[in-house]
Amino acid sequence: MIRRLSSLVVVLALAVVPAQAGKFNSKISIGDPAPTFSNLPGADGKSYSLVDMKDKDVVVVVVTCNHCPVAVAYEDRIIAFTKKYAGKDSKVGIIAINVNTNDQDKLVAMTQRAKEKGFNFPYAYDESQQIGKALGASVTPEFFVFNKERKLVYMGAMDDSQKSPKVNYLEAAVEATLAGKSVETAETRARGCGVQYKK
Repeated sequence: MIRRLSSLVVVLALAVVPAQAGKFNSKISIGDPAPTFSNLPGADGKSYSLVDMKDKDVVVVVVTCNHCPVAVAYEDRIIAFTKKYAGKDSKVGIIAINVNTNDQDKLVAMTQRAKEKGFNFPYAYDESQQIGKALGASVTPEFFVFNKERKLVYMGAMDDSQKSPKVNYLEAAVEATLAGKSVETAETRARGCGVQYKK
């Protein structure tokens, strides 16, 4: 009886331990499927779902926000990335999602920010915070790249330095995935402000 109880305890313990996740992400790991999202309101008045990008070979999800100085510093880089890789007829789709719920990060403020900066990518709001939690996003900005099968191939920072980057991990991941190759650096530690999850 004691042996059976011990075995049951071990089984239950293993059941509550998550599958092996990333080095810097306790929720998901490379190869995991993309979390589904649907009908997220966008700063442009449209709504966005993962299925909208069904024809894309690569999907980039950026968890970002309005108020974080690091996120703001990367806005121009995300705009440049979108111009280079995610045009209307390209095989790359991109969406930025804000999951913070303070006044600076609500949809009204997002709409104003998107207009001011001339965002050329969808900027959607997930007030439920479910997509951020499903991705294990801990900071803004944090980047997630999914292949055609919508399996995770890269997660982490866009590049190796906020001030003077020498390596762009995001571009390298996208180019490798488009070429059907494995991503050499599949995970890095994202830098930014902590995501403000509700308790």
